[in-house]
Amino acid sequence: MARGAKSRYDAVDGLLLLNKPPGMTSNRALQTVRRLLRAKKAGHTGSLDPSATGMLPLCFGEATKVCAYLLDADKTYRVSARLGSATSTGDADGSEVIETAEVPDLSAEEWDVILQGFLGESMQVPPMYSALKQDGKRLYELARQGKTVEREARPIRIEAIELLEAAGARLVFRVTCSKGTYVRTLVEDIARRAGTVGHTVRLHRESVGPFRSEDMQDLTAVEAGAEADLEGLRAGLLGSDVALGGLPAVEIGPDEAERFSGGQAVQVGAGAAEGLVRVYRADQIFVGVGELSRDGTLAPRRVFKSSEKTP
Repeated sequence: MARGAKSRYDAVDGLLLLNKPPGMTSNRALQTVRRLLRAKKAGHTGSLDPSATGMLPLCFGEATKVCAYLLDADKTYRVSARLGSATSTGDADGSEVIETAEVPDLSAEEWDVILQGFLGESMQVPPMYSALKQDGKRLYELARQGKTVEREARPIRIEAIELLEAAGARLVFRVTCSKGTYVRTLVEDIARRAGTVGHTVRLHRESVGPFRSEDMQDLTAVEAGAEADLEGLRAGLLGSDVALGGLPAVEIGPDEAERFSGGQAVQVGAGAAEGLVRVYRADQIFVGVGELSRDGTLAPRRVFKSSEKTP
């Protein structure tokens, strides 16, 4: 590589599913991988707390256009909790114990009943130690000043919850939940329903939307890949459309694809699926997200450069 070439940043497109290590903010993880890929444009799809680990989808170039769709996606976590003590932040990350209580001796069946009681839709009050804003200030900034303010409850949905271990003060479960769910608060609510208090000691995100844990890459592997074969690492990025696997696919001809990519609505024939769809050219090149009406009108909502071929 020529002198000075290492400082060049390119238009890199695609997604990388990072297994975020503990002790690193989501933004630092993003910037680290961006530098390794030497990508001009990057974004991530929802923060993980610095102490949390697991899936952090990183979007580069054209793939940053799907960030909003992934922010709305359900997420699955493996949660380890300690019962009998509550902390100021709801987790074990540098916080102080503010309350203690005896831990009830419950069977696995009794714990399962408690957990299943959280299934479905409910209202959850966000914790003070969160990034939500009130009167222009982050709640965690107010909390660090010793202030507590009223927070409006927000709707959440628990899609699935499964007991993995219950032994003394240790509780481990897996939960699939909607956007906006604070797992730390969920742990506190579960403990309270069991007649005690608790806090989160480990949080690992296993999946986001259509992505699964087996597709994640450790940061050390990304670093090694960038050093050994940068072009190979870039070529291995997931296509933008992979993040939209829950949407029906529609294929359009070359003339329609050109008009669609130029921001014009096209006709695809009545009777197809209504709503948001993935749009492809006949050669399976992904060109964007469209909204399909009952009369067959396909209106562009997000147009992508015609450079990403679906796997």
